[in-house]
Amino acid sequence: MELRVIEKSDTELQIEIGGEDHTFMNVLKGALLETEGVAAATYDLNPEQSGGQTDPILSLKTEDGVDPLDALENGAQNIKDKASAFRDAFTAAA
Repeated sequence: MELRVIEKSDTELQIEIGGEDHTFMNVLKGALLETEGVAAATYDLNPEQSGGQTDPILSLKTEDGVDPLDALENGAQNIKDKASAFRDAFTAAA
């Protein structure tokens, strides 16, 4: 997975996430929307409709002094925690 920051301010972040599709981006967006301090999270899979960009671009907006990179890290950790809990539950059920 390649990450490229397109734009960052104190409350907003746009980052290109190379090699991903709707499956991962929907999970990430959902985790971000559950993250404290996140006001908005969305992504665009093909922002340049004329055959340009095909890797998704995540747009994140935060509030209450939360740094958007910290929010992204917290959202990613949330995904990791949920995946681990699912793996443990699956293993225990087998």
